[in-house]
Amino acid sequence: MTSERTEKDGTPFSPIDSDVDLHTSGQRQELSATHGLVLAVIAAGGALGALARFGLAQVWPTPAGGFPWATFVTNVIGCFLIGVLMVVITDIRKAHPLTRPFLGVGILGGFTTFSTYANETRALIQPGTVALAFTYLAATLLCALLAALAAMRLTRGLHAAALRRMEVAK
Repeated sequence: MTSERTEKDGTPFSPIDSDVDLHTSGQRQELSATHGLVLAVIAAGGALGALARFGLAQVWPTPAGGFPWATFVTNVIGCFLIGVLMVVITDIRKAHPLTRPFLGVGILGGFTTFSTYANETRALIQPGTVALAFTYLAATLLCALLAALAAMRLTRGLHAAALRRMEVAK
C-alpha cells in the first residue's frame, strides 16, 4: 500500500535519497554536509549488528563439516527484518533520513553476513561435504529471498488491516 504523499514544496515524497549526481554543485554540497554523519551512524549500527551476529555464532558454533546453522539463521532473520524495515520506511511512514543508514545498512548489514556464507560454502566444498555445500548455498539464497518477500507482504498486510480497523472504529 503506497501513498501519494508530497513534501512541503509539493515534490513527491521520497523517504530514501536518490543517488547523488556529483556533476551538480548543490548535490555535491549536500553530500559533503551529511557524509560524515551518515558514515558514523552506519559504523555504529554495523558494530551493533556484527556484535549480535558474533554472539549468535558463539552460542551456536558450527561443527567441522556441519551445516552452518548460525549463519543461515542470521541471514534469513536479517533478510526478514530488512523486508519489514523497507516497507515501514518507504510505504508506511516517513522516517528520519538516518533511519535507513543506521538500521538497514548498519545494524542489519552488520548482522547479515553473506561474506561468511560464501566462505563457509567454499570450506564445505571438500570430499564428503560437496552436497552439503550446494544445499547450504541454495537454501540460504532461497530462504533469505523468501524471508524478505514474506516480511514485505506480512508488513503490508498488517498495515492494511490496521488501517481498516481504524476506519471501522471511526
